[in-house]
Amino acid sequence: MQVNNTLLIPALEIQQGHGRLLYSFAVDGKSVGAFATISRIRRSKEAQVVGYQRPEVISHINEIRSYLESESPIIPNAIVLAFDKRVLFKPLTGFDAIEGEPRFGHLVIPIDTGPDYEKPAWVVDGQQRIAAVAQAKLKEFTLAAVGFIAGSDTEQREQFILVNSTKPLPKGLIHELIPYTSTRLPSRLERRKFPAYLLQQLNQDEASPFFGLIQTPTSPEGIVKDNSILRMLENSLADGALYRFRENSDPQYTAAQMLKLLANYWWAVREVFGTAWGLPPRKSRLMHGAGITSLGFLMDAVADRQRDCLIPLVEDFRKDLQPLTEVCRWSSGFWDFGPGSQVRWNDLQNTSKDIQLLTNYLIHQYKVKVWSAGIAGTAAEVLRTR
Repeated sequence: MQVNNTLLIPALEIQQGHGRLLYSFAVDGKSVGAFATISRIRRSKEAQVVGYQRPEVISHINEIRSYLESESPIIPNAIVLAFDKRVLFKPLTGFDAIEGEPRFGHLVIPIDTGPDYEKPAWVVDGQQRIAAVAQAKLKEFTLAAVGFIAGSDTEQREQFILVNSTKPLPKGLIHELIPYTSTRLPSRLERRKFPAYLLQQLNQDEASPFFGLIQTPTSPEGIVKDNSILRMLENSLADGALYRFRENSDPQYTAAQMLKLLANYWWAVREVFGTAWGLPPRKSRLMHGAGITSLGFLMDAVADRQRDCLIPLVEDFRKDLQPLTEVCRWSSGFWDFGPGSQVRWNDLQNTSKDIQLLTNYLIHQYKVKVWSAGIAGTAAEVLRTR
């Protein structure tokens, strides 16, 4: 029922956990747009994540709409809405409240005629269903709904991740959102929270060699797959160059050190293999999952050789990488992996077998050409002796 600029919707208030309240109700799907918006993920001018929804999937919406326009359609799944504090619940009078028991009443929802971002509700789950109902040739269609009143954008994002964590949600979208959550996530997501933070810093910092090059939902023009960078970071964090920084008790200091080492190493990669840098993976295996992951393992080996220096300089890394230009075939020619094992540059695939083959080759060549050859004296060590 609409009264002036307010909707009164019969609802059931349900208590969960320690004081958390949910509201179960029914709403005409065609009216949802009057008070709720779909906040699609993007980045602000300050490079911060704004919003949390995935883009609409047109084919999915069309399928739902066709079904709705068929005979006797039913959608039993409830949509999920996050309300801001302007939305109120008014229990029915004349009924004694019993602690812990559900209460009947009305949700009082203001209808905002301003821009979408000023509306009092956000769609956490059900974007495609709502769009399909809105477009369907139907006078009305009632949807089951569940709502909660959120205290902040952070809480809305957290609920969005948790609601969708068991559904086929694009991984890149999750990777962009999890660094901005504070709640305890499922273990598989929690493990990726810190690597995802490092990835975003590498992609958003103008001083980073990867600035704008990592492909994510908010950086679709990037050329390096986010999952390739995540794999490289996770490997090093588990047992590589980044692992040794984790003993520090200050997370911000630890992250800054890691990012500095990563930037120094990949700037050196960019300078040494310059002609292969910045090209699409189909034109350069340096920017391909196989190249990024293998060079990540090589980073660990170079940093281990220079372990007396906490963070080697770009010059240190560059000096160690330079001899490898003789044997790398990132964008043309054949990799010589040994007798009877010559592989065309673009035949390397992002598979465990090929990554292992390339990693072993690079580390072997590095040990032969640099480690065993005794190329000595990091720039940092020279500076310390002056």
